[in-house]
Amino acid sequence: MEYTKDLSIVISLYNEEESLHELVEWIEGVMKKEGYVYEIIMVDDGSKDGSWKIVKELSEKNPCIRGIRFRRNYGKSAALFHGFKAAEGRVIVTMDADLQDSPEEIPEMYRMVVEEEYDIVSGWKKQRFDNKLTKNIPSKLYNATARWVTGIKLHDMNCGLKAYRNEVVKNIEVYGEMHRYIPYLAKNAGFDRITEKPVHHQKRKYGVSKFGLERFVNGFLDLISLWFLSRFGKKPMHFFGFTGILMFLTGAILAIWVIAEKLIQQSHGLVYRPVTEQPLFYLALVAVILGFQLFLAGFICEMVSRNSTERNNYKIREEI
Repeated sequence: MEYTKDLSIVISLYNEEESLHELVEWIEGVMKKEGYVYEIIMVDDGSKDGSWKIVKELSEKNPCIRGIRFRRNYGKSAALFHGFKAAEGRVIVTMDADLQDSPEEIPEMYRMVVEEEYDIVSGWKKQRFDNKLTKNIPSKLYNATARWVTGIKLHDMNCGLKAYRNEVVKNIEVYGEMHRYIPYLAKNAGFDRITEKPVHHQKRKYGVSKFGLERFVNGFLDLISLWFLSRFGKKPMHFFGFTGILMFLTGAILAIWVIAEKLIQQSHGLVYRPVTEQPLFYLALVAVILGFQLFLAGFICEMVSRNSTERNNYKIREEI
């Protein structure tokens, strides 16, 4: 496939008016030095400051700069979705607008995608200059969990500096808060040549970090949701049906055991407790009912899945 540009640099920004001039100047210097045909797509995610005004000024000075402005703050995933949709480059690079990501890393990441044929090259901030307690330690915990769940050996999955083959971003859908897991989305779509590159991380020069406890907690919840949907999204009965049958059989066995024990004691003239006075009997009934309900939930989910417009949406690599 022929591409009109070598590089598309997608930048999601929110209230970053202080850093935009410096960032664009830095990127332009690198692009000029390497001789790339490029475009910069700046997505203003509903900024309240003068960020959009600066984007328009920069675009007037440099026709390679394009801008997209949201009416309100939708989040980074929405910004990347529209940035990917607009991108025309052979390689798409994402980076943050806070000057913590260095554009000097782009040429090597571009080379790794083009020459070494990686689908994704993810940045790895080996040495971070963030607050250790509020960001570094939670980040390490989050990345360890992400590696275990996804099977992708990246030290910094949430790093904003990444390079993608054009085909990758055109075949995945980034939604909700799933921008953290683009490598996992790509892997599930069949793009499994994923690697990482150590990158230089700089202290935030302007503004304040948008990272907080809420984003940390939501990250884990999104990871669980994505894992569940990728594994059972098209076969929900495998999860709900299996769990339901297991609970149903457990409850049935417990109920039979309680009743049998009572009958044996009764037949031998021993003192026995009525079945309805034993807590275990009611727990067994609850297990049977829950098991039946889970099985029905799986059946309903299976019918919904079979009627989904996405049920036969498979990614074709090439045809001859």
